[in-house]
Amino acid sequence: MKRLVRTTICFFFSVYLMLSCIFCVQAAPDVSAPSYLLMEASTGQIICEQEADVRRSPASITKIMTLLLIFDHLDTGRIKLEDEIITSAYAKSMGGSQVFLEEGEVQTLDTMIKCIAVASGNDACVAVAEYIAGSEEEFVKLMNQKAEELRMDNTHFVDCCGLSDSDEHYTTARDVAIMSRELVTKHPEILDYTRIWMEDITHVTRQGSTTFTLSSTNKLLRQYEWTTGLKTGSTSKAKYCLSATASKDGIDLIAVVMAAPDNKVRFQDAMALLNFGYSVSNIYIDENKEALPAQKIKGGVEDMVNLSFAGEFRYLDTKGSNLSKIEKTITLPEEVVAPVEEGQAIGEAVYKLEGQRIGGISIVAAKSIGKAGYKDYVKKVLRNFLL
Repeated sequence: MKRLVRTTICFFFSVYLMLSCIFCVQAAPDVSAPSYLLMEASTGQIICEQEADVRRSPASITKIMTLLLIFDHLDTGRIKLEDEIITSAYAKSMGGSQVFLEEGEVQTLDTMIKCIAVASGNDACVAVAEYIAGSEEEFVKLMNQKAEELRMDNTHFVDCCGLSDSDEHYTTARDVAIMSRELVTKHPEILDYTRIWMEDITHVTRQGSTTFTLSSTNKLLRQYEWTTGLKTGSTSKAKYCLSATASKDGIDLIAVVMAAPDNKVRFQDAMALLNFGYSVSNIYIDENKEALPAQKIKGGVEDMVNLSFAGEFRYLDTKGSNLSKIEKTITLPEEVVAPVEEGQAIGEAVYKLEGQRIGGISIVAAKSIGKAGYKDYVKKVLRNFLL
């Protein structure tokens, strides 16, 4: 009887271990900060989070939005990296972290971006805001407009650098991840700045020329080998904040930590999140470069239009799935009625894993096809007759 009991216990224990291996989910990382969020940048997928929608003071991670607007303006051509920025008396007066710009001092926008991204210079931040919008107040309006566009529903800014302790200056871990993702995916050149550990700039003032060394506030650059950025922040109200970006094996992660109790903990928390993310993540990428059949057009000035994929497809798996089993199906109509606009969605590439849809990419028209008129039909008839 005892042998039977032992055998039964061993059997059920073995079954338990087997099921545990099959269905186990790795425990969440050990993080001390009350608010955090871990996101994969290319897909926007959230891997883990805690109190990610609690409004908190952001300190200098506010500058992520400032940098985003700077690079948005660079893209439009309204400003250039070679532009010369003059420091105002107001910009010089900024306290907190600064690069000690003097009133009337001139630096290129390229240097000012380094001052903001590397050394978190509040004076440089305000000087650039004034250059772009005329005043910090007007620039802050642009910041809030951008936050609204990005659907950062729990964010409101009152300054461009994060010095304010106002209750009206707030964001969340989720919203910080959103604007961080927008910055690094739309403007990956920001990482050329945030990877800088130390670099000298030259102050040229009435007193002469002096060298000043910019030193990164992001200690992860020396503590975590896959670090690419992004921004630190700390005030007595905000405590210690960090939006950390890293890239490893084709996976780009964003770890946001808010209100950590001290400087070291925020970096330890970020590393814990990033290590967790890389331990559970696997990414599937389809570049969608294969040729597609031409699409028949009804009633158009042309009878056919070439097609292309709207972009590559990415899928992040955190469950240990076999991504080689992903299946792709192309869905196209028999014909499309003119007119057709360039970029118009005609069909879709659908991706499934184990029979479940995991996403899709639009198939679009490569050019516009106008609606045929009487003369176009006559031309077609003549062309067919001559052939």
